[in-house]
Amino acid sequence: MSKETTRPRVLVLRALGLGDLLTVVPALRALRRRLPAHEIVLAAPERLTAPAAATGLVDRLLPASAAGRAVPVDLAWTGPAPDVAVDLHGNGPPSHLLLQRLRPGRLLAYAHPDTPGIEGPVWRDDEHERDRWCRLLSWYGIEADPTDVGIPQPPAPSPAPGAVVVHPGADAGARRWPPQRFAAVAKELHTRGHRVVVTAGAGEAATALRVAKEAGLPADAVLGGAEDVPFEQLTALVAHARCVIVGDTGLAHLATALGTPSVVLFGPVAPRLWGPPADARHRVLWHPDGDDSARPGDAHGREPDERLLRISPGEVVAAVRDLPEPGPRSTAAAGRMPVSGG
Repeated sequence: MSKETTRPRVLVLRALGLGDLLTVVPALRALRRRLPAHEIVLAAPERLTAPAAATGLVDRLLPASAAGRAVPVDLAWTGPAPDVAVDLHGNGPPSHLLLQRLRPGRLLAYAHPDTPGIEGPVWRDDEHERDRWCRLLSWYGIEADPTDVGIPQPPAPSPAPGAVVVHPGADAGARRWPPQRFAAVAKELHTRGHRVVVTAGAGEAATALRVAKEAGLPADAVLGGAEDVPFEQLTALVAHARCVIVGDTGLAHLATALGTPSVVLFGPVAPRLWGPPADARHRVLWHPDGDDSARPGDAHGREPDERLLRISPGEVVAAVRDLPEPGPRSTAAAGRMPVSGG
């Protein structure tokens, strides 16, 4: 860390992606509410500096990267030990021991037989991600509301106000609906008079350009691709969109956090584990094999999951048609300090 502080510090480990960060917004808000005098330090990938700042709940980001849900080997923590360390990353020894090595005054984490010094609650596989981390804090006496997902509205203007935002990418093939189907949806909505924008993460330019071309959209309807869309621009776009059409990715969680109507396409993981809260602004499309009580597939598989492929373009267009008009958006209060990296 580049700066020392005399304030007591809370270290929160969540070294994952954008969607993972946004699912712990309720937990971060509970920590901010319970420990208002503490500096909240988030250990997460450096690329999440801007998203962490946008939550208004984090004072500083401590760069930490992880592959999948693996845990970083070490954290470049300096100065006094954290007053409190919170494991919002995993449920076992790798993340527990990483935080224990910093000798925090108190460690909040799930119990695990291989880390007997932690007397936390029992981990449940079959639990929504937001509920999981709120339950952890509640067990330690820090009340957290898993529906408290909102982040402040961005100050920047949208590059395409009122547009339908189509995001065909995902970081794994299992969660990528075919681009020709996204193109069919975009074409139909464009024909009906909607402005359609296609967003792309780094390396997704070819897919986004294909969707735009097959939909009859101009090339400038694509944002991003060579690199990620700058987060400030992306947040402004989503915040002022008519709706977002997206798979089970970080952009779906961003729409939820900003109160933007969305149509989210699920497969292979059930929406009851990762989906938006029950809200008329969000439509979930999901075709499980009968009972979806078990986690049905590999979220990191290479090929589109068969449950995802059961969703038709017509369903998506109908879901967009049935969405309510955008209403009042998140009024979540911003934190007191901007996030800084290092």
